[in-house]
Amino acid sequence: QVQLVESGGGLVQAGGSLRLSCAASERVFGLNAMGWYRQAPGKQRGLVALITKGGSTDYADSVKGRFTISRDNAKNTVYLQMNSLKPEDTAVYYCNAKRANPLGITDYWGQGSQVTVSS
Repeated sequence: QVQLVESGGGLVQAGGSLRLSCAASERVFGLNAMGWYRQAPGKQRGLVALITKGGSTDYADSVKGRFTISRDNAKNTVYLQMNSLKPEDTAVYYCNAKRANPLGITDYWGQGSQVTVSS
């Protein structure tokens, strides 16, 4: 089991910045990928950003150029730097870790962090 503990959510005005942190209970370098997903009220959870074991990154189109995902292997922590925030970024943000196994991919989730962007 991989335990993920998130921090850094909160309330910010449009145009502002926040940084989310996700501390893992084991080496993040050993996981196949880590990422951030978000879920707004009445909507499905969707991918925001992903970083693979090899360091490749991927972003949802809606956050490209504004959000940056990064990883600190020494601290077993993944970050999501969010700049130029918009009201539509308001959601609960979930940290995710993926580990491959013989049967497929196992997903692990953090507890969720509320991000609220006021207009």
